[in-house]
Parts: sequence; C-alpha cells; structure tokens
Amino acid sequence: METWLRPNRRALALGMIAPGGLAALGAAAALGAFAPAGWALLVLGGIALLGGLATIGSLAWQMRVPRIGYRGGEVLFQLRAGRPIAVPVEVVEGFLLGQGPALLPGGRDRDAQAATVVARLSQRASEWLHVDVKPSLGHWCDGYVTIRGTWCEPLDEAVVNGLNRRLAAAHRAGRAEQSA
Repeated sequence: METWLRPNRRALALGMIAPGGLAALGAAAALGAFAPAGWALLVLGGIALLGGLATIGSLAWQMRVPRIGYRGGEVLFQLRAGRPIAVPVEVVEGFLLGQGPALLPGGRDRDAQAATVVARLSQRASEWLHVDVKPSLGHWCDGYVTIRGTWCEPLDEAVVNGLNRRLAAAHRAGRAEQSA
C-alpha cells in the first residue's frame, strides 16, 4: 500500500507513555520487586504488564496505518476501526485544505479548530455520498470526506498539493491501463 497521508505519530507516541508506565509497574510486580509479593500481586502484575504491552502494540500498529492510502486503483480512507474504506480512484476528484472542529478528547477546548483535508467525491457515485466513520477522525457526508488534522500528520498547503499530485498520477495510470 502506498501511504498518501500519515497518522499523527506524535499523538500516538504520547499515548504510549501511560501504558508503558503500567507495563513497567506490572513487570516490577510480576518479578516480585515489591516485598512481600503474594501470588495475587504477581498475577495482577502480569496482567498489567500484558495489558500495557498490548496497548503499546496496538498504538505502534496504528502508527503504520495511513489515514489515506492507495492500492490497486483504490483510495483507502482509514477513518474507523477495522479495514479501510476503499473508494475507486476515479470517484475521488480532488483534495482541499480546510478547517473544522478539533474534537479533542475529554471535551476540553470545545471551540478549538484544526486544519482538515477534504476529499471531494463524484456526485454521480451515489454509494459514496455518505459513509459512517469515527467522528473524532473525520466526517463523510454529501460526497465530501473531511479528515481532522488532529489525528493525522500536520496539514498545510504542501501536503494537500502532494495529495492532489498523487491523485492525478493515479488517475493517469488508471486511464493508461484502460486504454491498453
């Protein structure tokens, strides 16, 4: 898969701090660092260690999954849990730089704004006019896919221009493939 837009790796790395601490504390408890360590403390330590490592592994995996990717004639939008939403490249018309609510966790800064990237989809492709996505990651309505900058790499004009160059190249490759 070709990565077109990366996730916010800084936020994901920051999210690893608490589970890392939990894993370290769990390892200490599981190895009997707290005297006298009963079997219950050893078991709880092992559970904390495994839970912390699993969370870190999950966040590390999310660092590798692009918010927007491309593979085999499809633009892939990772805006919900599970498999990405695969949209035929000919349906995607272009990308725009926008601004919208940041939707930061915890309800803080309700009025905070973040840069967004907006993908415009063809209105003729009615099956792609609305798709349910995770609200904190984006919004998909009326053929516009809005990806919140809070959870992807820093957005600016250069990033959006790069997305449009990649999209144009994918469109050209698709037309060349059809004519061959």
